[in-house]
Amino acid sequence: MGTATDDFNAFADQLEYPMYVVTAAAGGERDGCLVGFATQCSIHPPRFLVCLSVKNRTFRIAKTAPVLAVHLVAADQRDLAELFGGETGDEVDKLAAWPWSEGPEGVPILDGVSHVFVGRVLERVDLGDHTGHLLEPVAGRSEGSTTELGFQEARDIDAGHPA
Repeated sequence: MGTATDDFNAFADQLEYPMYVVTAAAGGERDGCLVGFATQCSIHPPRFLVCLSVKNRTFRIAKTAPVLAVHLVAADQRDLAELFGGETGDEVDKLAAWPWSEGPEGVPILDGVSHVFVGRVLERVDLGDHTGHLLEPVAGRSEGSTTELGFQEARDIDAGHPA
């Protein structure tokens, strides 16, 4: 066995999980980012945990946003993942490059995404270089069946903000 960190990193490198784009609106600003750390964390009541990197602009907006929108990225939507994962809102208006409409509390709902929900932020938890946002679903849509874009397929997208 190696160091605990090395062993954990080797373990995590094998994981496959869906990719999401999370959007936020607060204080007259809007943005979105690609997210890999997210999961349903309760059935009754329904809860979802979204973890946002503390380095990106979407996090700075999400800190005070009452709701977040969580969009499941489909396997054939690599362009969506590249836009929201490979660009930073500090330099590029990603929402000007992707059609969207206004959802509850002004949160952007991206067009062309079959599965999305809006969740009210119940709690924010410091998790290190990410902050967890515990969400309670308040609205959504789910159309048809989708194969999601997985982490292993998206891992070569260079982050829009420095690591």
